[in-house]
Amino acid sequence: MRSYLNSLEWLRSGLFWRTFFMLAFLVMASMFAWITSFRTVERTPRAQQMSAQIVSIVTITRAALTHSAPEKRRELLFDLASNEGVRIYLREEGDKIIAPEETPFFLELKALTKQKLGPETHFAQNMNGVNGFWISFDMEEDQYWLRLEQERLEQPMGLQLLSWVSVTLLLTLLGAVVISKLINDPLSRLSNAARQIAKGKQPLPLPEIGPREIRETNTSFNRMMEDLNRIEADRSIILAGISHDLRTPLARMQLEVEMASLSSESREGMQSDLQQMDEIIGQFLDYAKPMDSMQLETVNVSDLLQQVIQEFSRLPHLQIRSNIAPNHIILGNSTELRRMFNNLIENACRYGKTVGEEKTLMDIQCGHKQRSRKQDLLISFRDYGQGVPSQDIARLLRPFTRADVSRSQANGSGLGLAIVDRIVKRHDGKLRIYNHTDGGFVVVIAFPEMKQQP
Repeated sequence: MRSYLNSLEWLRSGLFWRTFFMLAFLVMASMFAWITSFRTVERTPRAQQMSAQIVSIVTITRAALTHSAPEKRRELLFDLASNEGVRIYLREEGDKIIAPEETPFFLELKALTKQKLGPETHFAQNMNGVNGFWISFDMEEDQYWLRLEQERLEQPMGLQLLSWVSVTLLLTLLGAVVISKLINDPLSRLSNAARQIAKGKQPLPLPEIGPREIRETNTSFNRMMEDLNRIEADRSIILAGISHDLRTPLARMQLEVEMASLSSESREGMQSDLQQMDEIIGQFLDYAKPMDSMQLETVNVSDLLQQVIQEFSRLPHLQIRSNIAPNHIILGNSTELRRMFNNLIENACRYGKTVGEEKTLMDIQCGHKQRSRKQDLLISFRDYGQGVPSQDIARLLRPFTRADVSRSQANGSGLGLAIVDRIVKRHDGKLRIYNHTDGGFVVVIAFPEMKQQP
């Protein structure tokens, strides 16, 4: 079922439909222009043909009636009406006439016919309530109406032309679908691969087939992915080596500090520095961890957040006020989520202390927000410190970046929020940071929430 839905992914592409409608519009506009030109070009020959036909019928009918015996005229008129669809009526002053619509074709037909039958020739499409093609002629100083069936003068190619246009349009639209798909597929695959890279996932290699431009683009993209993977692997190896090489002497220094004859104040200061160095190394490794190496499972974020809050509530210098709605489930990694929550609370403890207060006050809320047919899990962390200068907010998520003033007074690596941002992206979530209007720094995280099974 998943493969079937993936095969229909191109139908949901905006680029596909834009290309399709553009091609369809161009084709229909071209066909309309062609039909209009064809009608204009063939109007004169068709008018000449019909005019010659009308003049011939009038001339033959007039000659037949003129040279026939008076007692045979009634029988002749009956034969013309039954066999040829030609009816002759005497023209009278009280005839109620409706003139034909003066289309370009009729005006040309009228001018050609009057040249042959005379300027006194009249035309009508309805005479005394009877529809048809009516044309007047004189015979032996009397005026007559000759009526022809309207079908005899209509364009015989109308239905065939309409059928031909419909079939051509259908085939052209099918061709537009194929062309749009051929154009859209390579771009759609490239877009999906770039989107997966942005989420920290490893996309499949793009097919190196098709036109030269597409083939070269996909080849370059695949080589870029190989280079990125190699750089990522080299970086992980280098950082792992650095971690090992640094933590070994740190462990020896920690042991020497424990065994050295130092004052308690000096020992605590050195132990604090060593612990901070170890934490910075751990943050380096957390940030360098490949984004696609995470195993996902169903996680009860409400319970996990309650556990983290309970662990930090033992700290004497921290006060957490929480409002956690129960049983919010997402697809994620509990270890990564716990690390993210720890970073945010430690960040508030380090930088968000309330001025004039002994304890750092922090609000943590967890709830959901309905979005059309989907539901998002919203988690917010707020401290009551001095906040962040507005010009620094945009760059706080960059690695090795710290804000100025109060939030940079404590030591740190500048990776806390960068690690949080990477973890949020790994879980297909969104992160927003800002200063609260009443003071303090706020972090809001949105995760796509799973539907709970009944």
